[in-house]
Amino acid sequence: MAGNKKEDAAPPTTITTTANDKSKDIKKDETPQLPPVEAAARRLERLYGGGLSTSSKTATALPINTTKIMKKWLGASSGTAGNATMASVAACAEKTLDPTGVCVTGREILMGLCSEEDRLAVAVKKDDDAADGKGEEGGDAMMEEDAASSTTPEYLSLTCREVESWLMTLAVRIYWRAGKLQEAYDLITKGLQLLDAHLVDSGNTTTTTAGGLYPLLARMLRYRSLIMESLLTSSNSDDDTYAKLCSDTRIELASRHTHAVLRRDADVSATILNLHLRELLLSDRVEQAQKLISNSTFPTDAASNNQLLRYLYYSGRVQALRLEYTQSYSNLSQCLRKCPTNTGLGFRIAVQRLLVVVQLLMGEIPDRSVFFGEGMRGELRPYLEIAQAVRRGDLAVFHETVGGHAERLRMDGTYTLISRLAHSVVKAGLRRLKTSYSRISLEDVASRLGLPSATSAEFVVAKAVRDG
Repeated sequence: MAGNKKEDAAPPTTITTTANDKSKDIKKDETPQLPPVEAAARRLERLYGGGLSTSSKTATALPINTTKIMKKWLGASSGTAGNATMASVAACAEKTLDPTGVCVTGREILMGLCSEEDRLAVAVKKDDDAADGKGEEGGDAMMEEDAASSTTPEYLSLTCREVESWLMTLAVRIYWRAGKLQEAYDLITKGLQLLDAHLVDSGNTTTTTAGGLYPLLARMLRYRSLIMESLLTSSNSDDDTYAKLCSDTRIELASRHTHAVLRRDADVSATILNLHLRELLLSDRVEQAQKLISNSTFPTDAASNNQLLRYLYYSGRVQALRLEYTQSYSNLSQCLRKCPTNTGLGFRIAVQRLLVVVQLLMGEIPDRSVFFGEGMRGELRPYLEIAQAVRRGDLAVFHETVGGHAERLRMDGTYTLISRLAHSVVKAGLRRLKTSYSRISLEDVASRLGLPSATSAEFVVAKAVRDG
């Protein structure tokens, strides 16, 4: 019986592939490979509903939130933007922006950023990469793709304004990272003028919406602010010229912030508020920064996480400089908790440095594990030594430690706050002497705490007794 069952068993299943299935597999594996920047631009067009047939457009003709789509697309395209080159940006502008459309000026500006040979090199590289992935069996599929691409519109129709502004930001960032500050500033000025013109056109037309342009406007304003800071700190800058430029920009940003609040644009209003706070802190106008914080409302619920983190950091810094250590500690702790752990190490280090100083000013000694976090060991070593000096309560050791790291502390912007720690060092030293001795002379107190004389020790002890 067992043998019969074995003989009657069903034969192994075999899958026969027809010519149809083969052609489908070839088409699936051999989709045209576009350069990353151009592929990202065409993906945004599809997200807006472009490139669909008439029946599909009718079936999916629903209102879309362009601002939300743009913010998600910018986040998904951050890797592509980080690896973009000037040639790929110019080639994308040539392939996606219509030379007879509304973006003709931006197209010409972007194409003029590099030579025609560089733009052609991007296309040749794309064709070589696509050819390497295709075998002899893919000849029919290539012919079908060429036929399909000949009927597909080459230029973007729904997102040409957004893609033009995005390409402008990529080119500006490339210039800025390369140290070409003046070229970056000239380009971002032209980009803002074109974007403002697109916003006016979108407001006058009923067929287009400007929602997707506002996140790009916020990004452009931030890039311009960073470039202007770099120009001010560069050695070949004219102080009077750029001081006037900063004054004019401050007035413009105030006007833009008012309009952003009126149209309930959280991205632009949050970005401009942070830019104002950053500029005021860099120029040491702490009281004006505090007035700005108290007289404005940050869109906490609608703003992006990055802008919220910046606002918490700037607020905590202002409050620390104004001796409001408890509120500063609360904001900085919240900022550190909300920071992403997989990126932004430099920002997390800056927040942790300031938080350590605020804890010391509050009379607390930070936990030792704080100084040995991933990527923070070297950056926080000066603060670890200062915390150890405060814990010892020796004023001479504290001054020696601060003097050894004075240049580094000034670069970090924490020297002013750390100079206030001398009183905390004395209090910590008195606390240790109180627990160790029932009676001690003022000369010994001055010697143990590193004070210049017994008279100084007398005043310090009197103040400590009065404070309880």
